[in-house]
Amino acid sequence: MSQSTPPSQPPAEPSGPPAGGAPAPQPVAGNPYAQQPTAGNPFAGGQPGFASGQPGFAPAPPPAPRPGNVALGIVAAVVAAVVTAAVYGTIIGKTEYEIGYAAVGVGFLIGFAAGKLGGGNPALPIVSAVLSLGAVYAGQLVGFAVFGADETGIPVMTFLTEHFGLLTDAWQEEADVMTYLFLAIGAAAAFSGAKKAAG
Repeated sequence: MSQSTPPSQPPAEPSGPPAGGAPAPQPVAGNPYAQQPTAGNPFAGGQPGFASGQPGFAPAPPPAPRPGNVALGIVAAVVAAVVTAAVYGTIIGKTEYEIGYAAVGVGFLIGFAAGKLGGGNPALPIVSAVLSLGAVYAGQLVGFAVFGADETGIPVMTFLTEHFGLLTDAWQEEADVMTYLFLAIGAAAAFSGAKKAAG
């Protein structure tokens, strides 16, 4: 046989002042368990700022720019410029087309390498943009060399070393608005890539 438990009774309210003569704390309207601050108790009201809905702490300051090694960032950008120029030139030589997305990729990789290793130095985006101009231009020359090597059987390195003047003359004859546009978008991508990598 189970025994029935008596119904729970609400807590009895204090009938008089507590010992010592201090006034009894008064219940807050709507909540019989929350009590108003008692006079003379500096901790009864909670921490300043919380009761009024204001935050108790000031927001954290924004993080400082990530430090880095500027020289290492420049070296990384130079290496990226050499590698991407070779890849970009091979694509141009094999397809016989200048591809805008490839120029963007050249610039972005150069800038990203500089910003990732060099940090937030404000000179790195500018250096990256200049290196990107050189890389896209060099890639276009490599493209002429790759195309010439396929047509004549002369090695690419021979074109680049012994017939470099011929390559630059061919570039000047073939350059048009799109050629210079690719140079510009590559530089812009490098500048942006360095900013994003350092952020």
